[in-house]
Amino acid sequence: MSKIPAGGDMAAAPADEKPHVVCLPFPSQGHVTPMMKLAKILHCKGFYVTFVNTEYNHRRLVHSRGPAAVAGLSDFRFATIPDGLPPSDVADATQHPESLCYYTMTTCLPHFKKLLQDLNGTAGVPPVTCVMGDNLMSFCVDAAAAVGVPCALFWTASACGYMGYRNFRFLMDEGLSPLKDEEQLTNGYLDTPVTPAPGMSKHMRLRDFPSFICTTDRDGILLNFLMHEVEQSDRAAAIVLNTFDELEQPALDAMRDILPPIYTIGPLNFLAEQLLPDGGGPLATTRSSLWKEDRSCLEWLHGREPRSVVYVNYGSVTTMSSQELVEFAWGLANCGYDFLWIVRNDLLAKGGAAASATLPPDFLEATKGRCLLTSWCEQEAVLRHEAVGVFLTHCGWNSTMEGLSAGVPMLCWPFFAEQQTNTRYACVEWGVGMEVGDDVRREVVEARIREAMGGELGKEMKGKAMEWKEVGLRATTQPGGRSLANFDRLLKDVLTTASEKSAA
Repeated sequence: MSKIPAGGDMAAAPADEKPHVVCLPFPSQGHVTPMMKLAKILHCKGFYVTFVNTEYNHRRLVHSRGPAAVAGLSDFRFATIPDGLPPSDVADATQHPESLCYYTMTTCLPHFKKLLQDLNGTAGVPPVTCVMGDNLMSFCVDAAAAVGVPCALFWTASACGYMGYRNFRFLMDEGLSPLKDEEQLTNGYLDTPVTPAPGMSKHMRLRDFPSFICTTDRDGILLNFLMHEVEQSDRAAAIVLNTFDELEQPALDAMRDILPPIYTIGPLNFLAEQLLPDGGGPLATTRSSLWKEDRSCLEWLHGREPRSVVYVNYGSVTTMSSQELVEFAWGLANCGYDFLWIVRNDLLAKGGAAASATLPPDFLEATKGRCLLTSWCEQEAVLRHEAVGVFLTHCGWNSTMEGLSAGVPMLCWPFFAEQQTNTRYACVEWGVGMEVGDDVRREVVEARIREAMGGELGKEMKGKAMEWKEVGLRATTQPGGRSLANFDRLLKDVLTTASEKSAA
């Protein structure tokens, strides 16, 4: 049976004697990325790791990074399960969120349970001792129970986002949702103040809650999927979050009142730098990007003055209309600053030509020499480059944490889910952002960029962002830092305790 060697030096143990954690992210880039970071940290701490992707995303990884991306090590292996979606003729694109949520929730449990059972019967592989599942794959709790091991759930979004979802029933009980008609989406109804909502900022409006609550359809897939998944958190052995207590204390306090033990271990990128040797050790080149990253971005930034570049990236799922794309383009062109713009091929909502091909030729001519357009990049490295002065973002949680960790202020254009909640907190609670607004207009984009890059509010935002960066660093890198201590407690209280029981 798996055991921890005398003295607790798990990293020195033979592979078949290590505690074995199986990591299963929700199959979307924003979930795969932080789960991979956590998996690498656990491997560094002596765990045998099985990292589970869906078959579709496994193929995307091989397509974007080559076979070496999934080669692993003798004690860090990759496995796959089907996602349940019908076959697609699109080989390299983000899958439809509603379909992904429905099919993972309704079809994945037996496949994951069988994988765990098969791992337990594989020669040379230690028995599974714990599962680290994405909180949006809560069926992991049942699969882990079937093989007699605990399951911790990794909530990869913000604590305020989590409490936003937990307030869905409150909002419906208050009669604020579902909406009575589509007109309420545009007539100012969404600006209705919601005070007090348990665990949330006193400045919340209905529009600031995760977007799925702003619907006329009580039976909507995403609304009910998120309600189900967050309420399943109660059954986990622990909840892990990529945040730090100082940033989200009220939301975390509310979570601790209703959930199993909470372990805040963020900013996860700082924790990884603290605990992973030599930039990641033997797994340094194992990355989780489902798109091929363009490293020329960094070379282009090297030639720019400090804090002179606007970095634009709307994440892996956001889509927009061609009109919105053009308005953003001319706002960037007219602001006068250099900019690096990540333009995914599937950025346009209705498909067709690649987004970059839709940009007006006169825009490209007007910005020649001061803009770089590319389809994907190593975002952490870009944000930390001294040339970057502001981040135009969708406010997904990875992007928000990476922006805070780099001390970079943000211009916020949320797309869906809890991005709206992150935006409200970034702008009102944390003082690091400004909203672009739902109705994208080039003159507003230009004005926001100018203010963020050179105005008084921009200086205040920069100062606040640097303060949060320092707090995050203390939490993860200094002795006694809360996130560092929480990670040690997670190992001791949940993950290695399970291994010791298995060995007994």
